[in-house]
Amino acid sequence: MGTGPIATPDEIASMMMALQRLGCHNINLVSPSHVVAQIVSAVFLAAQRGLRLPLIYNTGGYDSHEALELLDGIIDIYMPDMKYGSSEASRRLSGVPNYTEVNRTAVREMHRQVGDLVLDDDGLALRGLLVRHLVLPGDMAGSNDVLHFIAEELSPRTYVNLMDQYYPWYRADDFAPMDRTLRRGEYCRALDMAERHGLRRLDEHRERRRLGI
Repeated sequence: MGTGPIATPDEIASMMMALQRLGCHNINLVSPSHVVAQIVSAVFLAAQRGLRLPLIYNTGGYDSHEALELLDGIIDIYMPDMKYGSSEASRRLSGVPNYTEVNRTAVREMHRQVGDLVLDDDGLALRGLLVRHLVLPGDMAGSNDVLHFIAEELSPRTYVNLMDQYYPWYRADDFAPMDRTLRRGEYCRALDMAERHGLRRLDEHRERRRLGI
């Protein structure tokens, strides 16, 4: 896999302004956790030049509370993963023993900053939190615990992208049942879990697939 060029905050600010001139709806910062300081510097410069697009912080959810505090008032839309419902699962499958604790602290802070997702009349996100959760074979992700946390400790109006596209890869054969794709019934059960917890703002495309339409 190749790498991109090194860019200064000034160059990043120029990229943001170029995207705005092209008519983009937002600036999507993907996996940005390790460059928070540079992002803050770039946004400061871009704001002075007239940047007005919503900024999206698109992350795996393993973010420090201290780093997120630096982004308060800067990021408009947080889009984190919530991968696991228990640290045992995160330790076994990702080698990260404290993912769940760090993740929940981070997502709480994200929600505190921006609240529930707000859409405009065209369905474009303006501000708020959108949580992604990938349902895994055999409920290895602990989906019920994740969904319970979202409903009870964030908000039942949290917008949730409940994903079903898991594909076995790399060392999946070492971690059965991760050595197979997700079954339709497993995904439908996760949708039922979300409904039982009062989560109604689910990705419409996924809901249509559940209903077979």
